[in-house]
Amino acid sequence: MTKTRILTGITTTGTPHLGNYVGAIRPAVEASRDAQTDAFFFLADYHALIKCDDPARIERSRLEIAATWLAAGLDPERVTFYRQSDIPQIPELTWLLTCVTAKGLMNRAHAYKASVDANLAQNEDPDAGITMGLYSYPILMAADILMFNAHKVPVGRDQIQHIEMARDVAARFNHLFGKGREFFVLPEALVEEQVATLPGLDGRKMSKSYDNTIPLFEGGAKKLKEAISQIVTDSTAPGEPKDPDSNALATLFQAFSDAEDTVTYRAALSAGLSWGEAKQRLFARIDGQLAPMRERYEALIAKPAEIEEVLQTGAAKARAVAAPLLEELREAVGLRSFNRVAQTVAGDDKTAPAASKPPLFKQYREADGQFHFKLLDADGRLLLQSPGYASPREAGQRVAALKADAANASLLPGEQLGEGVELTAVHAALARFSED
Repeated sequence: MTKTRILTGITTTGTPHLGNYVGAIRPAVEASRDAQTDAFFFLADYHALIKCDDPARIERSRLEIAATWLAAGLDPERVTFYRQSDIPQIPELTWLLTCVTAKGLMNRAHAYKASVDANLAQNEDPDAGITMGLYSYPILMAADILMFNAHKVPVGRDQIQHIEMARDVAARFNHLFGKGREFFVLPEALVEEQVATLPGLDGRKMSKSYDNTIPLFEGGAKKLKEAISQIVTDSTAPGEPKDPDSNALATLFQAFSDAEDTVTYRAALSAGLSWGEAKQRLFARIDGQLAPMRERYEALIAKPAEIEEVLQTGAAKARAVAAPLLEELREAVGLRSFNRVAQTVAGDDKTAPAASKPPLFKQYREADGQFHFKLLDADGRLLLQSPGYASPREAGQRVAALKADAANASLLPGEQLGEGVELTAVHAALARFSED
């Protein structure tokens, strides 16, 4: 069964807060534990440059967010965990997508329109202070998603438009250059229905922009309790019925509780529970879940070199997926090797399969006891070389997997193309096995 690929990231411009945890980190970590998912998680540090010009803040935020995800239970052995800036294929794909994206689509982006409206309200030039980074933000986000052909992207409701834009851009690229091949899958937004967007201290969406956030780990239990005590409520006295929907308390409680406890909490408010007691119960509920993670976070943040090692390992895994796809995309748009152009002009296109003889997989054992395979074309040219496997069964399983998914096969770590060979030649050779 094909696994569902899930991808999500957090912009590295500040310290993670409760809204980041509930809206993105927690559902993503939970999804990563599903055996039928292939999960990608990244630190969106290129996106951070759009919003922040303080290098020290970005540097610190990257460390804090990486430690937060690991403390929240992300297993780097099960998932691909990386920094956006460690994947050079992402900005190159961004440019390829930029060249097929209509300006009118970008004009409709919520963030850009909000900035223009704010300028007009102040009698400023519509584009005053708006950078191309902000304007093109949805294309970079599309590249993040499409680079790894994610099927689902966990987002808040305010980000759904960006997923829809990524679908539009992907469909246009497929139409222009696919020639029957779908380079990109069309991603879907994955919104947690119960608590997709968490309210902040003032009842608006919890956001650093509104300065209404509740810290996740920063400052420990003391700062968490202080923040909860600042949640805006009304002047209803203890003993008087309170509307659970008039402030953020009930929604925050629900985000950390099951349905039964949520109903009990709301009923207590309606029955006259004092605001002070309501906030104390909310703190106890949230802190009870965060305390073990907070302890892990503090241990991780004290060892940045270990976090760096985790991220570099994840980046290598991500590049192993991104590089072959980008090579195909470059080929599709015409950014091809002149060597191939010369071969094609001479009538000797070696990327095409030979009509008479089929390609061949050869499996063998080296002196070190490791089992290998290589893919040869009809003329005996090396197309693909495997790394060593502990058993012939493992090598054979990889060969079977390549044959079964010829059109979408990508290189795994350790696999190498033959000299001067492009991945399209491997795909063409693999396709011959299904034909034969």
